Amino acid sequence: MLQGMVKVAKRRKSLLGKVWYFIWEEDSLASWLVNIFLAFILVKFIIYPGLGLLLGTSYPVVAVISGSMTHDGLGFDEWWDSNGNWYTQNGITKEEFYEFSFSNGFNEGDIMVLWGTSPQNIKIGHVIVYEQHPDYPPIIHRVYTKENIDGQVILKTKGDHNNVPDSDNINGDKLLGRAVLKIPYLGWVKIGFTNIIKAFMFK
Repeated sequence: MLQGMVKVAKRRKSLLGKVWYFIWEEDSLASWLVNIFLAFILVKFIIYPGLGLLLGTSYPVVAVISGSMTHDGLGFDEWWDSNGNWYTQNGITKEEFYEFSFSNGFNEGDIMVLWGTSPQNIKIGHVIVYEQHPDYPPIIHRVYTKENIDGQVILKTKGDHNNVPDSDNINGDKLLGRAVLKIPYLGWVKIGFTNIIKAFMFK
């Protein structure tokens, strides 16, 4: 019986060794595909939910998929000369805007890390992510006004690059989080991967 157990143990060890070699050492297309799949599973079901739990939001990390917050590579003063009039008319001075988070905007393809919070804790100038509709990607724009309507805090936003503000009234049900960190360009990985999947699905 002992001999049989030893043989089983050896077979298991041999099988685990082969699997380990296939995943981590073998340089083949099949191995690469398995590694990509495992990385996707790890990020999707372990790392992403873990970050969400830590940061208090179901969207801890988002990729910027539009240019609505870009400043076109302009310095702050130059950008303000072209865009500041709208903010001045809405009670936001150049000095105040300069102190806002991400006062130089950000670009398509950037990654934004979010912190879960409530509308009560959001200030004018904060960049937030909110859900406009379940069938559309979330919006990431800057808060330009905060009101209390019938005991409920309502936020209104505008993209730095846009000429007009958003029409949405954002409350606690729509708010997904506040942007607290920018990682430039890393979002292109997700955008590219998503575009590839779409191309195969709708081919």
